[in-house]
Amino acid sequence: MATPRPHFRELTREESLALLARNQVGRLAFAHRDRIDIEPLHYTYADGWLYGRTTPGAKLEAIAHHRWVAFEVDEIEARFDWRSVVVKGAIYLLRADGSDAERAQYAEGVTRVRAVVPEAFTPDDPLPERAILFRIHIDDLTGRAATTR
Repeated sequence: MATPRPHFRELTREESLALLARNQVGRLAFAHRDRIDIEPLHYTYADGWLYGRTTPGAKLEAIAHHRWVAFEVDEIEARFDWRSVVVKGAIYLLRADGSDAERAQYAEGVTRVRAVVPEAFTPDDPLPERAILFRIHIDDLTGRAATTR
């Protein structure tokens, strides 16, 4: 039996945002000097932002010099039955100290991350080393899909 021919299409903005909202794991791509890296991490989407947390390391060193990142989320059911969304935007580290606005952004980030990991930032946190909170603004959003149906 021959492999069915796939049909490709662009996702609408609404379809792309719904895909982001349905999922909790994606890949963060970032650049530093002449190096590109990509790392999987959990996230949550809300109101034009992706929220997540991380540990100190290469990501933070890279974004200290270049805050523009890409983030990808996929839903794959079969080789030619999938949906993929790429977000491009600026990443911001959230601080518990600082101005009233910074503290409010941090509190919002904690609330959003707890939607994925309810114990986050508590004594029962399963990943206490992931203490650095961030959010990515969705400046550019593209989605594609393939299907054989």
